[in-house]
Amino acid sequence: MEPTAKALSRTYSDRVYPDPWEKVLDYRRVREYAAEHPNAGRVRVGRALNLPPGRVRGWLKDAVPDPVRGINTAIDHGWLDPEPKSEMVAALVELLAHVLAGGSIPAGNYVPAVTPGKRVPSQELRDAFEHVGVETRARNADTTNRATEIVPTCDGTVLGRCLVAMGAPMGVKTSLDHLPAVVWDVPQSVRRSFARIYVRHRGLNYADKSTTQVQVERPKSFITELREVLDDVLDERVTTADAGLTISAAAARELGVE
Repeated sequence: MEPTAKALSRTYSDRVYPDPWEKVLDYRRVREYAAEHPNAGRVRVGRALNLPPGRVRGWLKDAVPDPVRGINTAIDHGWLDPEPKSEMVAALVELLAHVLAGGSIPAGNYVPAVTPGKRVPSQELRDAFEHVGVETRARNADTTNRATEIVPTCDGTVLGRCLVAMGAPMGVKTSLDHLPAVVWDVPQSVRRSFARIYVRHRGLNYADKSTTQVQVERPKSFITELREVLDDVLDERVTTADAGLTISAAAARELGVE
């Protein structure tokens, strides 16, 4: 399941390769040929593989394409091709929920950032990042009129690209019209955790009633799919409302949302 090496590579852009995955494959071909023919120079390798010698030269030395470097980092963390029932998948999907509901992934650098809320303290967000293997820091904690954000201190760009490969949007999230498909590829217990995290970020408390209103600026299709997830993991009532969903008090208790 996502993220895969191919999907991760395609979050990169390249001036030569319209499909960055092809660059990864060419790099691997060069390295494999060189391993089998250690005395071959760039011209011979290029001719054998139908690649320009100038491109081959760097790859025969120490140059590593950015998509390959990203794939290697993701492999080291165990982020690629995770088993649907694995702890890593659960951690990635839960972090995905935090990003979708309370965070963002800038198109410029891909580093995910999540803002704490009344129901979602900073330590919970730190734990969510730690569960996928990265440490964090608080950004804007001492800056006036700026929301505090929890961001990774290392490998954040690759992690963000993996989350994008899983279906997280870059930049503005309001145009996201579907939930990431991976939400349906995981066990129901993980899907329930995804739903709980999302509601805890986006749910509004009212002093005069026990229901929870989930407001999201998303297309109707996104709201419909979010309700389908909630209906899948809950027995109690969830209804569609203007610009979001209404979760009954019983449903909120069942989901574990205070």
